[in-house]
Amino acid sequence: MATTTNARVTTEDDITNEVLKRFEGTPDPRLRQIMLSLVKHLHGFVKDVQLTEPEWFEAIRFLTATGQKCTDIRQEFILLSDTMGVSMVVDLISHRKPAGATESTVFGPFHREGAPHMKMGDTIAPKDTKGTPTTISGRVLDTAGNPIDGARLDVWQADSAGFYDSQLPNSDELHMRGIFTTGRDGTYVVRTTRPVHYQIPNDGPVGRMLKATNRHPWRPAHTHFVVSAPGYEPVTTHIFDSIDPYLKSDAVFGVKDSLIVDFQTNDKGEATAGFDFVLKPAGK
Repeated sequence: MATTTNARVTTEDDITNEVLKRFEGTPDPRLRQIMLSLVKHLHGFVKDVQLTEPEWFEAIRFLTATGQKCTDIRQEFILLSDTMGVSMVVDLISHRKPAGATESTVFGPFHREGAPHMKMGDTIAPKDTKGTPTTISGRVLDTAGNPIDGARLDVWQADSAGFYDSQLPNSDELHMRGIFTTGRDGTYVVRTTRPVHYQIPNDGPVGRMLKATNRHPWRPAHTHFVVSAPGYEPVTTHIFDSIDPYLKSDAVFGVKDSLIVDFQTNDKGEATAGFDFVLKPAGK
């Protein structure tokens, strides 16, 4: 029987190079760039850590469990992206702002469509909501300091117990959400409760990852805003309470210094905070 005496041993680099060759014919230039870079970095990671088969299978199980945890009101993959810092890196690449424009931060997994349109000064908190009554107000401006008429503020927040409506038993009901539209002076006024720090959902694979890596699941107190207006680039952002203990260790890396706000408390025990949103003109 014939034997092969000069057969070349296949190496890890041989496989990487062959995979790269298979993707080189991708017709879309951007997809080709992404896939080639993905293969290089993914294979490089595997080689760098000398990934074992049991570790590879565990990674497959982890990603499978992450997908299985997703529902129409919970996105575990967004949570994974957030806690790995990927969401914030993509945000920074995608939303570079000129000096003075409001900085963006993570969208988060708890935004929902269908929030009610409200009048300025209305409260997004249900009547029976506990917590410190709070008013957040300011103006929506362009980068030249001019007020923006007709700016839309989509606002949402966790309740005083640290839960979003989609996490509660009656998750079909929307609360702690509202949409406001500015007038000619660009002023907005939103009544709510003072935001509190809360734990991101940690009963799934992302929570297990945080525990295994000795990380906490806490987000600092914040209120979400998406601010938009015709002719301007929208901004997805938060405002953060300056006294929160988790500002420097946000589980999703979303804090930026320019978004930290002092909340003042009056003699009635009510809190107020002021913040002006500055939008960048579209296409500039």
